[in-house]
Amino acid sequence: MSTLYDRLGGAAGVAAITDDIWTNHTNNPLVALRYINSDPEKIKRLVREQLGAATGGPETYTGRTMLESHRGLNVSEQEFLAVVEDVLDALDKNGIGQKEKDEILAILFSVRKDIIRV
Repeated sequence: MSTLYDRLGGAAGVAAITDDIWTNHTNNPLVALRYINSDPEKIKRLVREQLGAATGGPETYTGRTMLESHRGLNVSEQEFLAVVEDVLDALDKNGIGQKEKDEILAILFSVRKDIIRV
């Protein structure tokens, strides 16, 4: 059986999804300000690593934990859900099926406690 990573299109698919997530986040009025002074290439690299590693790909995530990355940011439930919608929209744009979207949702919600109001 193929991994979720394979079903997302491997490295190329993960890269395309990541680029679309970035575009969605930076155009989303609920979360765009969080990215104003960020390094887009670094963030996209880390998202590619994390998405790759979390879905069975060969990538190794080199960033901080979700808790370390979000501690003190006071991320709201509304912001978290906006990010989830941005990810789902990127998956839709890339023709990803419902089964894969459900698996990605499970991954996102598994780290929710390390992101909201920490």
